[in-house]
Amino acid sequence: MKIHEYQGKELLAKFGVPVPAGGVAETPEEARQVAEGLESGPFVVKAQIHAGGRGKGGGIRTAATPEEVEVVAGQILGMTLVTPQTGPEGRLVQKVLVEQAQEIAQELYLGIVVDRSLMRPVIMMSAAGGMEIEEVAARDPEAIIKEAVDPAVGLMPYQVRNLAFGVGLPPEAMKAATGFINNLYKMFVSLDCSLAEINPLVITKGGEMLALDAKINLDDNGLFRHHDLAALEDPAEMDPLEFEARKHHLNYIRLSGNVGAMVNGAGLAMATMDLIKAAGAEPANFLDVGGGASAEMVANGFRIILSDPRVKGVLINIFGGILRCDRLAEGVIQAVREVDVKVPIIIRLEGTNVEEGRRLLKESGLTFTVATDMQDAAKKVAALVQ
Repeated sequence: MKIHEYQGKELLAKFGVPVPAGGVAETPEEARQVAEGLESGPFVVKAQIHAGGRGKGGGIRTAATPEEVEVVAGQILGMTLVTPQTGPEGRLVQKVLVEQAQEIAQELYLGIVVDRSLMRPVIMMSAAGGMEIEEVAARDPEAIIKEAVDPAVGLMPYQVRNLAFGVGLPPEAMKAATGFINNLYKMFVSLDCSLAEINPLVITKGGEMLALDAKINLDDNGLFRHHDLAALEDPAEMDPLEFEARKHHLNYIRLSGNVGAMVNGAGLAMATMDLIKAAGAEPANFLDVGGGASAEMVANGFRIILSDPRVKGVLINIFGGILRCDRLAEGVIQAVREVDVKVPIIIRLEGTNVEEGRRLLKESGLTFTVATDMQDAAKKVAALVQ
């Protein structure tokens, strides 16, 4: 689960990670009030969206006075911010973060991710702060210092020293860096984070170390332990169909194609999307209804697929194991009867109760195209949408 920068900084502050003074605002007037509550200008006004590269799109600007903050906030709020990470459609800005501007002496990068191959959290630090870490890794991999942390042992002092000395921090900055890295790791573990990225981590001209930016992602699978963190999710930053699917416990990701796909099992779903592309069409979504889906869940998934106006055809590819074919057929029939379906539907069924499922579809009085195998199904739906 992604959260906004201002929310991430609130969490960082709770764990003793220093952040700039500031506050969030939803109107230009609120932005001015936040600035008036800070010590003095200049100030920074930052668009709050779930995407990086905001500065390149005009979403981060400075202001000298609270009055200027109000003007700048009015220009940013309500804009559709396009960055390299939003895609051409951009994101609507509904909140801004107003902070005290800092006099920066040095910019660094600090991040923690879970390395699945090592099965451990890995802390990364680089002297190339303020840049995209992917660019740094491609251009100069040795500029990124890494330390893999054994979860059973925890972050060791020598690892912190390796990171700090590795990026060339002077001895007088070691105490602040040690506390900063240790506290960030404590937050990462305590809150079940999947990503904690500070870019840039800055050392001010006054010698203070601050998290000037914060990108925090929380592991959805750990939210049952953190009910307060689940409330941080912003539905406005999610695709409406993905948000609706989550309410029905469906694994749905919206894509840019025109062939809707309903599949049970993530591996089968990926293979189905590959076959759709191989047949010359493009998938409009990833939808795994899961092995234990009920007829109601299948119906909800079908309605969500058809809510996408780009969908010109639907491919249902089910291998009946835990999810029986007759149950799938009942859900599809229920959904088609409730929704005004105007696109062709291709169905490929195999597995448990497949004959009963085919009988239900045949006797439903509805129009379905039945495919003999996966490749046949992909070819048929591609031909229909084209």
